Amino acid sequence: MTLVLDAGGLSALAGQRGRLEELRRRAHWPAQVPAVVLTEALTGDHRRDVHVNRLLKACQVRAVDEQTSREAARLRTATGRAGTVSAVDAIVAAFAGARPDAIVLTSDPRDLEALAEYAALPITVAGV
Repeated sequence: MTLVLDAGGLSALAGQRGRLEELRRRAHWPAQVPAVVLTEALTGDHRRDVHVNRLLKACQVRAVDEQTSREAARLRTATGRAGTVSAVDAIVAAFAGARPDAIVLTSDPRDLEALAEYAALPITVAGV
């Protein structure tokens, strides 16, 4: 199982030590975070980002390649809502869809569920 965090999942977990410990106990850790997620999750102000940065140290931040980006574009278009579905969410879905037994942890499951419908491999979308 691969746990993938989007920006909302990352931000929400940064403040939930109990949930983080539960994920570790269940061997769902470390989480994978596509690097582009940092653009949405961080502000650039170290004082405001301290909790997210602390959590990121325990995650595996992954580069996003051309193949993943192209798959994200395909997923976004397939939803029929390319104008409203975030490109970052599409990249998270494409990243997760390339891994067996992926679970995406998010604070807003609606768009990720729409993207997951068209992913190459099944994706479980879970709210925080």
